[in-house]
Amino acid sequence: MPIDPGTIPASGAWREGDDPGARRFAEIGALPLEAGGRLPHVRLAYETWGELNETGDNAVLVLHALTGDSHVTSRPGEPDGDPGWWSEVVGPGRAIDTDRYFVVAPNVLGGCQGSTGPSSAAPDGTPWGSRFPVLTVRDQVAAEIELADQLGIGSWALVVGASMGGHRVLEWAVMAPERVTAIAVVASSARGSAEQIAWGHTQCSAIRLDPAWRGGDYYDAAPGQGPHTGLGLARQIAHTTYRTPTELDTRFGRLPQHAEEPLSGGRYAVQSYLDHHAGKLALRFDANSYLTLSQTMITHDVGRDRGGVEAALAQVRAETLVVAVDSDRLFFPEESERIAAAIPGAGPVSYVRSPYGHDGFLIEHDQVAALLGRFLRAVAPVARVR
Repeated sequence: MPIDPGTIPASGAWREGDDPGARRFAEIGALPLEAGGRLPHVRLAYETWGELNETGDNAVLVLHALTGDSHVTSRPGEPDGDPGWWSEVVGPGRAIDTDRYFVVAPNVLGGCQGSTGPSSAAPDGTPWGSRFPVLTVRDQVAAEIELADQLGIGSWALVVGASMGGHRVLEWAVMAPERVTAIAVVASSARGSAEQIAWGHTQCSAIRLDPAWRGGDYYDAAPGQGPHTGLGLARQIAHTTYRTPTELDTRFGRLPQHAEEPLSGGRYAVQSYLDHHAGKLALRFDANSYLTLSQTMITHDVGRDRGGVEAALAQVRAETLVVAVDSDRLFFPEESERIAAAIPGAGPVSYVRSPYGHDGFLIEHDQVAALLGRFLRAVAPVARVR
């Protein structure tokens, strides 16, 4: 059933007073920022599965992509609904086995599902909105280091992330090498390419050009009066880069959407598909968070002030798995090849074979699970903890 635009809230962010679900919250305190200034108070929302063992060597950090969140997988006995974005990879008996590993997944700093971001309250009690400062990937990892401290985790057996999450994986390995035993970088890059910057710029422009964005201060708008049109258009642009021409043509071709007639103003099926994804995102995400996180991806460069990408990655001491999706046209496989070539002992890139493009890391569960499970058992062969 189509989503009624008039019912879409000004922001799909989690807000104080909403059901926290399985979220936990860590109060980080003030955080100095790489671009200058500081956030006076930072909170990270996160979820955990499994138990930390007595030796503390079974902790796994899972880092989500742009519009992901901390809900990686559900727990036995939880109500049906959202199974989590990697439920076929993380869970009891899965590749990242929560009977063996203590799994932690934070909502990224700047996000909108419980962690401090533009929709959060500023010191004056109103949403940050247009006043929210510029963040970088390094700021996000600095906050996650503080989270690890609060959880009593001295070192991660594995830090794993895909897409934007892979950016943070690399920064973890360079910023805190003594705290990272192994890393898995999935469908990601060491720095934003010109094309990725171009795609991000286009998406951000779609939001900023929506009159309902109101310069970033739209949180008091009534349902249907927020920047859902701009956010939806940004999602449509992004979603096109997540898939492949072959998959879209095979799946939709030039079929009209049911009884709609394109020559009379109706839509093709692929247009309806994009409209559907636009509406879904607007119900659960925040336009300002989309801008903030897109900017961290645009400015991402692990080699910044470190002598370049190769010099920075040469510092990585962790055991490393690099995974590429062979049909990815957002993070091209050659970017994964560059990461693997620069990290000492990384070995060859492992490939997920998929017609689905970048989204292959979310769709090809069997392949992804096989690669991660084999790697994790090799680098952290811990016993069951319960």
